[in-house]
Amino acid sequence: MNLRRSLRGSSQAGGTGWRMMVAGVTAAVVAAGALPDMATAAPAGPLGGGREVVVTGSSAAAAADAVQAAGGRVLASLPVTNGVAAWLPEAARLGPEWIVAPQRPAKVAGTSDASAAPASTIRQTLGLPAKGNEGAGVTIAVIDTGVADVPDLAGRITAHVDLTGTGNGDGFGHGTFMAGLIAASGAASGGAYRGVAPAANIVDVKVADAAGHTDLVTMLRGLQWVSDHAKDIQVISLSLSSGSPLPYQVDPLNEALRGLWQRGVTVVVPTGNDGPGAGTVTAPGNDPMLLSVGGLDEGGTAVHGDDVVGTWSGRGPTSQGIAKPDLVAPGGHVVSLRSPGSAVDTGYPSARVGTDYFRGSGTSMATAVTAGIVADTLAAQPKLSPDTVKDLFVGTTYQAPGLSQAAGGGAGGLDAKSVLAMAGSWKTSKVAKQNAADATAVGGDAKKWAAFEQSVLAGDAQAAEKQWQQLSSASKDWAARAWASLDPAARAWANTDWAARAWAGASSDWAARAWAARAWAARAWADADWAARAWADADWAARAWAARAWAGDDWAARAWAADDWAARSWAWLPQS
Repeated sequence: MNLRRSLRGSSQAGGTGWRMMVAGVTAAVVAAGALPDMATAAPAGPLGGGREVVVTGSSAAAAADAVQAAGGRVLASLPVTNGVAAWLPEAARLGPEWIVAPQRPAKVAGTSDASAAPASTIRQTLGLPAKGNEGAGVTIAVIDTGVADVPDLAGRITAHVDLTGTGNGDGFGHGTFMAGLIAASGAASGGAYRGVAPAANIVDVKVADAAGHTDLVTMLRGLQWVSDHAKDIQVISLSLSSGSPLPYQVDPLNEALRGLWQRGVTVVVPTGNDGPGAGTVTAPGNDPMLLSVGGLDEGGTAVHGDDVVGTWSGRGPTSQGIAKPDLVAPGGHVVSLRSPGSAVDTGYPSARVGTDYFRGSGTSMATAVTAGIVADTLAAQPKLSPDTVKDLFVGTTYQAPGLSQAAGGGAGGLDAKSVLAMAGSWKTSKVAKQNAADATAVGGDAKKWAAFEQSVLAGDAQAAEKQWQQLSSASKDWAARAWASLDPAARAWANTDWAARAWAGASSDWAARAWAARAWAARAWADADWAARAWADADWAARAWAARAWAGDDWAARAWAADDWAARSWAWLPQS
């Protein structure tokens, strides 16, 4: 298909009025200068009192039927995550085979930077030639606040897709910055601020409006558009992060991104800007399959010895024990494109660099840079799978004292020169090969898995045992290993709970018993009633989140102090 056109009209199917119906408070932009009213009541939904959720299970069609049978309303079909966005009455309860995830907000993982720190030397640090023209023939979906039609991106934006109903452009200023790091020509700077993949194409998938508002459902609608056009898109740059009450295994955002990965789209995500403490990686950067990137600060030089992990960069291990980030890339004090008149442009004029550029810091920037290098790699070697790309990137990093794993650097700093030099001869590691085999095996058994899981969750031991035996040996092997990655506390609970139900003793296959317990754990974490009461409840959100994030000196110390503020505040503030 021809993507070189505006697709705003077709992307708005399903309406947009419902997308901001989030239980809790309305997100606010720091630049607006006003604090959100934590006591604001959630607006009434299309059916009166209720809650907005994402329901996932065996298929989008089946999820729609379940929602309607419960008296709810389907707001958008989301095959990308095998489910739907829906509005459910407060009293509605779906069957145990359905995961009901609460609507939640998201924020960008980058900020304006008005510091006097020296500008980044990204291309030099990565080992790219000053006047290279990398990335030809590769298309990157930038899922963000929109991309402005600025001169440095002329001829690079092949489509504008608006999921907000506010039209094309970037009224916030973040998405344009990300697109510039990837594909800017450097025309307005004599090549000084040239992107890392200046010959790549950009698809602008706008999921946030000029006030910076976005949420889980809107992001999933953007990913659904990408899924519908996956044959034309090779890379996703998603510089957004969100909190989630769910394990990565069942979170709808993670599930959608993993599905695109398994279809051959390389997905690059940030670890978030809540560092430097351990366990500060946010979804979807917590997913072990995706390429999760932290941010490094180059110190204004192209040499590697002085590189350090940014104090703001999220660090693992995650709450489920996953080591993250996978690697780090330039994200501190980087210079990219300005979106004139946007919220961040007018809010932080001191961060402007000349008339066309802007300075910013955060893992958003590191994500965009890495996505651009993925484009360069695929331009040279188009047949590389996402698993092999990730393995290649992690296996060719450079080392520096400030980029150790203990310091939050993952495998080390992204080395584009080594990546491109070794792309044609790279021998995929056993881990990457196993990931690819898992995707093939599980994908081929998708319907059998759905039937097995539904029987497990319904407590039908006899049916589950029969369906387990119908799975391929590769699928069973994957199940055993997937169980091992579950959070230890959830695993212990699941073992006890499932053992009490006696099905564990009915099967002679350990992997079947383990997978059953894992499914029960996921079900418990994602229970609709718990989600509605403990996560989406506006009163809880107002009290708990306000106490944590907005209260007096504690919030001021964490969010407004110097560099820490710089990595947090050019963002949508969390709402609960």
